[in-house]
Amino acid sequence: QVQVVESGGGLVQAGGSLRLSCAASGSIRNINAMGWYRQAPEKQREWVAVMYSGGATTYTDSVKGRFTISRDNAKNTVYLQMNSLKPEDTAVYYCNLQADFRGYWGQGTQVTVSS
Repeated sequence: QVQVVESGGGLVQAGGSLRLSCAASGSIRNINAMGWYRQAPEKQREWVAVMYSGGATTYTDSVKGRFTISRDNAKNTVYLQMNSLKPEDTAVYYCNLQADFRGYWGQGTQVTVSS
């Protein structure tokens, strides 16, 4: 069984920083990608950043230059460093794991940015 667990959310003032962590565990053979998505109230879930197995990364335009995705392969963990946070970054952030031709979601972690 595969588990995906996020941590690191919280309340921060605009301009501040947070770092999210996502740890994958269980019967995992090959990780193809790990990424972050977010869902604001009354909005659809949207893609934020993804890191592929070869190390390539992609970011949605609204976070480029502010957010950085990184990973620790030994720990099957991916991080999202979020700087210069804005109130519009407020959302539940979800980690997505793509491994062994299947997708897995974490339970989400709340990020709230006050103005």
